[in-house]
Amino acid sequence: MNLVVLDLEWNQAMSSKSEVFNHLPIHLRGEIIEIGAVKLNDDLSLGEEFTVDVKPVYFRRMHYKVKKITGFDKERLALGLSFPEAMEKLRQWCGDDVTFLTWGWDDQGIFEQNIIIHDLDWDWISGWVNLQMIYNLQTGGDKNQKSLAAAMEHFEIEQTRIAHDALGDAYNTALVSTHLDMEEGLRLYPEAEEILARRMPNYKPPVESVPMQEALLHDSFSSFETKAEAFADVKERALSCPVCGQAAEGGRWISQSDGRYMNLFSCEEHGAFLTRIRLKKDADTELWTANRLIYEADEEMQEFYRTKVSQARRRGRGRNQRKKRPA
Repeated sequence: MNLVVLDLEWNQAMSSKSEVFNHLPIHLRGEIIEIGAVKLNDDLSLGEEFTVDVKPVYFRRMHYKVKKITGFDKERLALGLSFPEAMEKLRQWCGDDVTFLTWGWDDQGIFEQNIIIHDLDWDWISGWVNLQMIYNLQTGGDKNQKSLAAAMEHFEIEQTRIAHDALGDAYNTALVSTHLDMEEGLRLYPEAEEILARRMPNYKPPVESVPMQEALLHDSFSSFETKAEAFADVKERALSCPVCGQAAEGGRWISQSDGRYMNLFSCEEHGAFLTRIRLKKDADTELWTANRLIYEADEEMQEFYRTKVSQARRRGRGRNQRKKRPA
């Protein structure tokens, strides 16, 4: 396999309501300002390195938290290549049919959004692997995310590169990979999410989860200062038909723990849909991101939602009764 460890740094909008979003076809979560990469040789040892700065065209003003973490300033950004130029350099360096290894899921989403916004091809990318999943599989972890710093500490890897630098983080991620059984990890990777889910202390069999199907819509909204702000903003967007865009009235928002919520709504023309949102705080910027998915709700999915509403009501009645009991 043509394996390349990839890490990105990106700038964010100053606000989720920034005027720039009115001129974009998608809600851009972040605009890439630096790309770092390390090739893995055939024996999975560390190979060549690549780095390039990228000049942003949408989020040109550095978000103060991103600036603090990365050290980037406008003078450095002004010297960067355009994103299409940087992508061409990366593509020529990687070669075709490349599989990118990242630490976590965010880099893939940001990378693909930036490709879309610049109308570029990605047919030269054959796949993505979240190395964090393989690390968790082989160190007894579960679905909970582990930081790159924690993995380095686990393997007693000395920090010799700058953190929150794209090449530095790519290099450190590649170092972690050398302490893993990558052949076995890649073999089990398609099953990793299910294996790790079963290790969670609150794991329930699949019958208790939302019936799986492909989402009709999956998008993200970022740069919220608080969880409440993120939830309030996305609730306004969440109940809209993914086919015609018509806003609709939903039912009760049901918490599924871990910052996840769901609701059921109907479009008069296109039928019933189930929407799910996930709220997540970035450990570095301390800003919140909201991910939204909308599914066509078949009868099984509608019944699942109704069951969860009923369970939530019973829990609510139980709490109210306990409050009314005399001391």
